[in-house]
Amino acid sequence: MRLKWRTGAWFCSVFFGVAFLLSGLAGGAEAVLDAEEASRLFSTKVYPVLESKCFPCHGEDKQKSDLDLRSLDRVLLGGESGAAVLVPGGPGESLLYTAVTWQDPDLEMPPKENDRLTAEQIGYIKQWIAAGAPWPEESARQALQEAEWAQGANADGVQVRTSGGQSEEWTYRRYKPEDLWAFQPVRRDIEVPGGPEHPVDGFVDAKLAGAGLRRAPKADRRTLIRRASYDLTGLPPAQEEVAAFVDDASPRAWENLIERLLASPRYGEQWGRHWLDVVRYADTSGYANDWERSNAWRYRDYVIRSFNSDKPYDEFILEQLAGDELAPGDPEKRVATGFLRMGPWEHTGMVRAAVSRQQYLDDVVNGVGQSFLSIPLRCAKCHDHKFDPIPTRDYYRIMACFDTTQPVEMEVPYFEDENLAGMEEGKARIAKLLSWAQADLKAIAEKEEQAARAWSAERGVEYVKRDKAKDLPEDQKPPRFIGLDYYDQGFQRLRKQDARIWGRRLERYKPMAQTVFNGPGLTQQSAKLRVPDPAKSKAKEMPKMHVYAGGSVFAPAEPVAPGALSAVPVQTGSAQPAETPPWPEKMGGRRTALAHWIADEANPLTVRSIVNRVWQYHFGKAIAQNANNFGMTGKKPTHPELLDWLAANFVDGGWSIKALHRLIMTSETYQMAVAHPDRALCAAQDPNNDLLAFFRPRRLAAEELRDSMLAASGELTLAMGGLPAFPEINIEVALQPRMLQGSLAPAYQPSRTPGERNRRSIYAYRGRGQANPLLEVFNQPNPNESCERRDSSSVTPQVFTLMNSDVATARSIAMALRVEKEAAGLEARIVRAIALALGRKAMPEETALLVAHAGEMVSYHRAHPPGPVYPPTEVTRSVVEEMSGVSFDYVERLDRYEDYVRDTQAWDVTPETRALADVCLTLFNSNEFAYVF
Repeated sequence: MRLKWRTGAWFCSVFFGVAFLLSGLAGGAEAVLDAEEASRLFSTKVYPVLESKCFPCHGEDKQKSDLDLRSLDRVLLGGESGAAVLVPGGPGESLLYTAVTWQDPDLEMPPKENDRLTAEQIGYIKQWIAAGAPWPEESARQALQEAEWAQGANADGVQVRTSGGQSEEWTYRRYKPEDLWAFQPVRRDIEVPGGPEHPVDGFVDAKLAGAGLRRAPKADRRTLIRRASYDLTGLPPAQEEVAAFVDDASPRAWENLIERLLASPRYGEQWGRHWLDVVRYADTSGYANDWERSNAWRYRDYVIRSFNSDKPYDEFILEQLAGDELAPGDPEKRVATGFLRMGPWEHTGMVRAAVSRQQYLDDVVNGVGQSFLSIPLRCAKCHDHKFDPIPTRDYYRIMACFDTTQPVEMEVPYFEDENLAGMEEGKARIAKLLSWAQADLKAIAEKEEQAARAWSAERGVEYVKRDKAKDLPEDQKPPRFIGLDYYDQGFQRLRKQDARIWGRRLERYKPMAQTVFNGPGLTQQSAKLRVPDPAKSKAKEMPKMHVYAGGSVFAPAEPVAPGALSAVPVQTGSAQPAETPPWPEKMGGRRTALAHWIADEANPLTVRSIVNRVWQYHFGKAIAQNANNFGMTGKKPTHPELLDWLAANFVDGGWSIKALHRLIMTSETYQMAVAHPDRALCAAQDPNNDLLAFFRPRRLAAEELRDSMLAASGELTLAMGGLPAFPEINIEVALQPRMLQGSLAPAYQPSRTPGERNRRSIYAYRGRGQANPLLEVFNQPNPNESCERRDSSSVTPQVFTLMNSDVATARSIAMALRVEKEAAGLEARIVRAIALALGRKAMPEETALLVAHAGEMVSYHRAHPPGPVYPPTEVTRSVVEEMSGVSFDYVERLDRYEDYVRDTQAWDVTPETRALADVCLTLFNSNEFAYVF
C-alpha cells in the first residue's frame, strides 16, 4: 500500500528540538555503500533524478542518441556513440556520471543550464555507481521509497504534511528545519536574556556579546526627537518642540514625546503610507487604458483612520478581506475591502474573459500572501513550490476563497468624518470638460448626418440614422464617415475617448467605493463595474475552482474546495484544521473563513509578518530582511528569538501596533547614536550592522522630503483625507503626450490653488501610468508591485531635481519670504532659516558662510533678472489618424491654467529675496536636512 498524506496541518512530531547532521549519503562521501544501502540510495535519490531530469529525453516518449535510461538493461546497451554509459563500480568511466558533472564541454547533461543537477544529486549518482549500480525492480523500489517516506525525519531533513503535491516526490520531500522557520508556531517559551531591563536590549545585547561587540552610546536629545518625529509622523519637529524636549528634565520625557507623536493625526498618515506601499495603492488601474479608480481615496483614508485609532491588527485584516461579509450594512467595512481592488488590473474586449478573470484572481491571491503572510504565493501557481511547503493545490484552494469575489464600483454612503471639501467645484469642472467633449462630438455628428441626408436624397432612398441602419443593404445606407475628412475622423475618435475619461472621472464626486461583492462567475469590462441585475445576468452557476495545469485557465485539472496553506498549523474559528473540509463553498463566507485563518493568533506567518514590518520601518532593516518573503529564498532572521518574543507580546497585547511602537522605541537599542566608538571592530565583526551595534541613518523617503520642504516654507496644508491633490510637477512631464485608452491622455494639470496643491504627499493623486517625477526620482515605489522595502539609491538626477527643479525652487522662494516676515536683517533671517530647515540653532561659522554666499548671490541676481514665464492655457497635439495613417494636429485646452493661482515666482521678488532663496535651497540640499540620524 502506498502512503498518501493529503490532509493534516501539522509538522511531523519529530520536527521540533531535533538537530540533523547532513552527512553520510550527501554528495561527495568517499565510503563505498553496501548493497542494501546502495539499493536504498538508488530508489530514494537516484531514480527520482533520472525520472525527472533524464527520462524526458531518454525515456518512453523519445530516446535521443538511441539512449534509453529506463532500466539497467537498456542503460548497459548504451547509445549510438558506443561509449560506456554505465560501468558498475567505475563512476569516472561512466558517461552517466561524467555527463552530469559538465566536465566535458561536448557532453553536458541535462543540456540546459537551469536543469543542471545539484552537487548533492551528482554525489548520489557517483556513490550509487561506485557501489556497483544496483537497480532494484519497481516493486522493491517502491517498498524502499515508502519506507523512506514513513520516516518523518532523517539525515536529509524533515517532511511537512500538506494537502499533497502533484507528485509523490514533492509530497514527501524533505526540508532543512532552519528553512521552515516561518512556518513553525511562534515560540512562547523564550526567556529574555538577563542584563538590561528592556527586553529588546536583552536580545540585541546577547547577539552583540556573542560577536564581541557592544551597543553604541545613546544619541543626543535633538537627534532623538527628530528620529522619533520622522518615524511616527513623517514630519520634522519644530524648533520650539526640539528646544522643549532638550530642556525637559522629566524622567518620562522620552515616553511623553512618544505618546504625543502617537496621538498626532500625522501618525496615521505616515504609517498608512507604509501600508499603502505594501498593498500597491494607486488611483488608477494600470495597463494600457489605466482606468481611473475614482474612489480609491476612500480606502486610503480608511487605512489612515485605522492607524490613528490603533485598530487591532487582526480586526484590520478581517475588514480588508471580508468586511462586506462580516458587516454588510457598515459602509466603513465595505470601503475596507478596497484592499481587494488595489492591484493593477483591467478587462477589455481585447482579452478573453476567462484570462482576464484569472489575472484578477492571481493578483489577489499573491497580494494576500505578500501583504499579510509575507509569502509570495504566485510561485505555486504553475507547479508545486520549488522551495517552500506550498503545493499548487493550496494555491488554488486559496483562490477558491475568492472565486465568488467580483470587483465593483458600488454606492457607499459617505461617513460623518470624511473630508468632502472640493466636491462641488471638482464636479463642476469635470462636467464642463465632459460637456466640451460632447459638444465637439455633436458638431462632428451633425456634419456627418448632413452629408448622409444629402447622400440619401441624391439616391432617392429614405434616410435612416446609422444606429438603425446596420442591417440595411450597403446601397441603401450612406458610407461610414461620410462627409468627414481625416481630421474629423481622428478628432472624433479622440473626443469619444475624452468623453469616456471625463465620464469616468465624474464618479470621483459620487458616494461610491472601489470594493467587491459576492456573485457567480462574471467578467465585466473594467470601464464600468457594477453589481448586475440578477434577472439579467448571464452568470448563474456557482463557480467551480480547479487546479490549472501549468497555470493555464484552459487546462482545468482536479477540482479544489476553498482552503488555506496546509503546512501552517492553524485552527480556524470553527476549530477545523486549516485544510480540512468543509470550508464554506456557498457564494458568501469564503473570504471570512480565510480572513479568520489569517488573523488567527496561532498563525505564525501573520504575526511575524506585521511585527517584522514595524521593526523594519524603525530600524531601516527588518529582522527577517525580505519582509515580503519568509520562504527559503528570503533572508533568515538575524534575531529569531527577538522576532518570536515580539510576535507573542504583540498578540498578548491585543494586536496593538501603537503598543509595539512604544515597546521598540523605549529600548536603548532604538535610542543609540549612529556613531560607534569602535567602528573598525564593528566593520570587521558585523559589516552590515545586522547585529545592531549602532543606529543606521536613513535618507528621508520621497514623501517625507517633499513634505519637509513644504513644512519649512510654511506652505504645508494639513487638511486630512478626501479627494486626491494634484501637486505641481515638471511641466514637460505634465504635458508630454501619453497614450491612454487607445488615444492620447489628457494632460496632467495641478490643483488650482496652493492650499490644494500643497497637501501632504500621501494625498497626492497617484496614477500608475504617470509618476510624480520628484517622488519617483527619490524612490517612491512603482505601485504595480508590493514594496517590501524602499530603495534608497543615490543617483545624479536626484541632485538635479533637488537643486534645479521648479518645485524645489518654488519652495525655496516661499521659505525666503517666510523668514523675511519672521526675522529682520540678513543674518537673523539665515539663523531663522537654519532653525526651520534643520530644527536647531545656527553655528557662527555656518552663518558667516551663508551670509557671504547670500551677498554674492545678490550681486548675481541684480545682474541677471529673470523674465516671467507663465503656464500655457493650451497645447497643440500631433496625432496619426488610425484609419488613414495621416497625421493631424489639434489643440488641447488646459482649463486649470485659465484661473490658476500660482506660487510666488523668482520674477515676483527682489534680488535680495532670490539670494535668500538660494540659501534656503542650499539647506534643502544638505545631508542634515535629507537624512535622519
